[in-house]
Amino acid sequence: MRALALLLIAHSLWSAVPTPEEHFGHRMGADRRLVSWSAVVEYFGLLEAGSAMVRVDEIGQTTEGRPMILVAIAEPGTIARLEHYKGILQTLSDPRGIDPDAALRLADEGKPAVVITCSIHSSEVASTMTAVEFAHTLITQSTPRNREILENTILLLMPSLNPDGVDKVRDWYMRWVGGPFDGAPLAELYHRYAGHDLNRDWYMLSQRETQLVVKNVHNEWRPQVVYDVHEMGPRGARMFVPPWVDPIDPNIDPLIVQQVNAFGTAMASDLTAAGKTGVLVNGIYDYFSPARHYQSYHGALRLLSESAGAKFASPITVTPDQLETSGRNYNATRASWNFLEPWSGGRWGLPDIVDYQLIAFESVLYTAALRRRDLLHNFYKIGRRVVGRGRGRAFLVPTEQHDPHAALRLLRTLQLGDVEIERVLEDRADADPAMRAGDYIVRLDQPYGAYARTLLSSQEYPATEAYPGGPPVTPYDATAHSLALLMGVEVRPMEGEMEIQTEPAGAVGRPEGGMADAGQVALSPNQGLAWLAVNRLLADGVPVHRRQSDGAFLVAADGTVREELRSLADELGVVFSPSEVVLEEHPQVESPRVALYSGHVPLISEGWTRWLLEWYEIPHQSVGNDDLVSGLADQFDVLILPDAEPGILDKGHRHRRWADIDAIPPEYRDGIDDAGAEGLAGFVEGGGTLIAFNRAAEYAADRLRLPVENVVKGLGNREFFGPGTLVNVEADLSHPLCKGMRRREAAWFERGPVFRIGRRPDPGVRTALTFAQREVVASGWLLGEARRARRAAGLDVQGGSGRVILFGIKPQYRGQSNATFKMVFNALHL
Repeated sequence: MRALALLLIAHSLWSAVPTPEEHFGHRMGADRRLVSWSAVVEYFGLLEAGSAMVRVDEIGQTTEGRPMILVAIAEPGTIARLEHYKGILQTLSDPRGIDPDAALRLADEGKPAVVITCSIHSSEVASTMTAVEFAHTLITQSTPRNREILENTILLLMPSLNPDGVDKVRDWYMRWVGGPFDGAPLAELYHRYAGHDLNRDWYMLSQRETQLVVKNVHNEWRPQVVYDVHEMGPRGARMFVPPWVDPIDPNIDPLIVQQVNAFGTAMASDLTAAGKTGVLVNGIYDYFSPARHYQSYHGALRLLSESAGAKFASPITVTPDQLETSGRNYNATRASWNFLEPWSGGRWGLPDIVDYQLIAFESVLYTAALRRRDLLHNFYKIGRRVVGRGRGRAFLVPTEQHDPHAALRLLRTLQLGDVEIERVLEDRADADPAMRAGDYIVRLDQPYGAYARTLLSSQEYPATEAYPGGPPVTPYDATAHSLALLMGVEVRPMEGEMEIQTEPAGAVGRPEGGMADAGQVALSPNQGLAWLAVNRLLADGVPVHRRQSDGAFLVAADGTVREELRSLADELGVVFSPSEVVLEEHPQVESPRVALYSGHVPLISEGWTRWLLEWYEIPHQSVGNDDLVSGLADQFDVLILPDAEPGILDKGHRHRRWADIDAIPPEYRDGIDDAGAEGLAGFVEGGGTLIAFNRAAEYAADRLRLPVENVVKGLGNREFFGPGTLVNVEADLSHPLCKGMRRREAAWFERGPVFRIGRRPDPGVRTALTFAQREVVASGWLLGEARRARRAAGLDVQGGSGRVILFGIKPQYRGQSNATFKMVFNALHL
């Protein structure tokens, strides 16, 4: 009777719900047609107005001010009681407050929440349109599967995790569609700061979009399944679905992994049953990093599909000889157990991608509906297992830190991920480790203890061989995510009985600031937010001096300046200590005129650098290839070259062998080229400071003919490879670049250079940062470790009246590496 009633309700509402074609003017997935975000939001509003099975919530606004929406879809009775069902999931998420019998009763009553997220990578255009089409089909077509889904699940649909990018890509694509530059690659990042890395921000949560989703979806709803929809390159499989390839982070519970495998193989079965070929399981993608898998450290299954892409909405043709033969764990031209029916090639476009994705959407939800009770009960069991494994284990985060701001940023980041933190109430010199009142403890016997553990521990990424005695299998992605190391924060593991007086820490804020009652004060550069305070003082015209011995900032605290300093101490938690030096004997700090290079090939490193400069309120301006040619010396003191392949910096799109250069508008093809490189040399000769990050450092060293050598240049991945690794480095604290740092830090190495100063000593070259002699790897995986021992990771090279700062690391890595941010700030003021 209930199914019949639901059927009647659905039929009665058909006339009130417009089809996607009626609203958008074309089918979802039509060739050469894309949708605007405002039209998507409007359409889901129409579905909500016309159907009792839909509720739309705006969860906040994006970086650029567009609405982010969450669409709940279920049968009308469930929609009417969403808060009730949400409450069941919240109760099941914490096994410490519910016994097994009560959990079984709630599993009988509850309904699993299945989150489907779309187009976080906005150039992967199909899934937003798939979401529109699927939502309409689900509420208007009363099929047996749809009825099962609506009755037994709650679909939480996010038509895009990056609405800003939806419009950026559409506007760019529609500018060129139908002409000779149809499908030309985007000329800007599709997220203002993170670009493609927005899908690597799921533990740092530095971006507004990831913060909104974690706060209002993951932590609010406690979903059981999160299915993230993507596209990949066009010449391999037509769609990847789990199981994942090794390695799997041991902090992800095996019960999660087993269920992911079951859902993924069900997706593959449904795709095959629908006649779809080229379906891959257990290939390409691993299950190792919380940067992509937040929910799997919070009790939920993380599912992924990757469809072969096209040229945005323009179809392509792939001939059989163009198919990949060396994909990760498969060959696109041969059948194997995990790739049973290869695709034979031919025309491929948006209609195909949407069709595959519609089948996958339905499969995930139908499996969840059939396993409703098991999903909910297993969700509770996963929590119990995590709590049990964490019993007697914890991490201590002392309040006395080299950089107290980094420590509290670490703790706030954990709290964003719903990790519980306690404050120690007593001094315990007898404990192991010793602790003081005010220190923080993160116990692991809590529902998200596995999340805390993976972020506070060092990673041991398992090295595997392609075959016994063969070359190593190179990792798919970064191999480390040790936040404490990245941020330069001391944490100490604890084990055993913990009879320590503590209390819940509450929301972690800023450290307590301080303002000395003195005529002049000093601000230590150890404090991360000291740089923000200094930039605000400079912006207000307050004279700031700097002591060369330790890098401390010196300010005369008189008149209205004293009140400003006190306000900064209160707001930022910085400490101004008394100082008795003669200010005039120390150089005055000037606000540098900073240029940031931005070419025609969008660089993720440029976006993260811009985020860092804006976060610390450092004025800057973007410059392009033409600006380098015309000269920068009269306008800027500092130029930053963000990380990029040297060939990309030099030649732009012309460097990319796979690029059809004639399909790219001429004004977007080039790189810095010879004329721009001459401009760079002239900028340095004229007294400018050039700062080059990671691979850009190799470009700068070669193009400016600097007396240094990259000792790993030309080595293949079988000899030397760092896919994303935390390495130990040693800082020369006497060098101005290293003021505020510790002598030994962990830095992010990713496909960068390893420098050796020329065979003849050069007084114009000074090493500021060196790779450690022993134990180079701090966390993650690295091939060829010995090749970098005691080599230079950061160099200061004189050039004419200026200088070049070469970083063989990513000092501003994804907005996470507080430990090396200071080197960037110091470089701006050299």
